Amino acid sequence: MSPSSRPQPLQVARVTSEAAELLEVLWGRASTAPVSASQLRVLFILEHHQGINLRTLADSLGSTPPSTSRLCDRLQAVGFVERRIAAESRREVELFLSRRGSAFLADLRSRREAELEGVLEQMPAAHRSALLTGLEAFCSAAAEQIHDSDASDARTA
Repeated sequence: MSPSSRPQPLQVARVTSEAAELLEVLWGRASTAPVSASQLRVLFILEHHQGINLRTLADSLGSTPPSTSRLCDRLQAVGFVERRIAAESRREVELFLSRRGSAFLADLRSRREAELEGVLEQMPAAHRSALLTGLEAFCSAAAEQIHDSDASDARTA
C-alpha cells in the first residue's frame, strides 16, 4: 500500500480482526487459569462497574441471570468476586471485584504485556509509533461507540 493511499474501513477491519486473532494466540500463552474466558469477561466488567447487579451483568454478557449467577458462584469460590446485599433493596445483590480478583487481573495483564513486548521489539520503531497512534485512535473511537450504545440502551430500557 502506498503512503498516499487511504485504506478503506473494510480492509482495516480485516487486518484488525487478524491482529485480534493473533492476540488471542499470544494471550493464550499467558494462561488465564483458574478462570474460563466467560469468567474473565465477568472480571473485566466488574472491574469497571463495581456494585453492578446480576441482571445488568447478565445483560452485559448477553447471558441469562441463572448462567451468570453460576459464573459468579465459581468466581466467588476462588475469591475473585464478592456479593453484597444492596443497601437500598435487601432483595438485590451487588457484585464486586475482590482484591484478589484485582490482583489476578493485574498479573494477567502483566503476563500478556510481556508476550506483546516480545513481538513489538521485533518491529521497527517507526512502525511501533504508527501502531501506537492508530491504536489510541481506535480505543477512543471504540469507547465512544460503546458509550453511545450504552446511553441509547439506557434510554430505551
